[in-house]
Amino acid sequence: MQPPSQYHQSSYYAVLGVHPGASAAEIRAAYHRLAMRWHPDKIANGRVDPAIAEEAKGRFQKIHEAYQVLSDQKRRELYDAGMYDPLDDDQEEVEGFHDFLQEMLSLMATVGRECGDFRV
Repeated sequence: MQPPSQYHQSSYYAVLGVHPGASAAEIRAAYHRLAMRWHPDKIANGRVDPAIAEEAKGRFQKIHEAYQVLSDQKRRELYDAGMYDPLDDDQEEVEGFHDFLQEMLSLMATVGRECGDFRV
């Protein structure tokens, strides 16, 4: 059973309940708070409705996924730029694409300064 669709489609910031400008410490604190609340081992002590235990598992997975992306500076920058694909998360590709994106932004800024009419 998947988490409710609106939960699945939420941004990683919304999943953790933080704003996009949140610091690493704020992201870490939100993750720990939510992980303690939704960890399947805490929920599923054999006394809980299986549907609730399954929801907790789905939420915990989404919370963990959000933290993995937002706690990694390169992944977070790609995510913020709309360029991060969680289904294609290879560390080498993330780093390579991040470096490429940074180089392109640098070149665009240089051209903008030279032309005087482009802003990054």
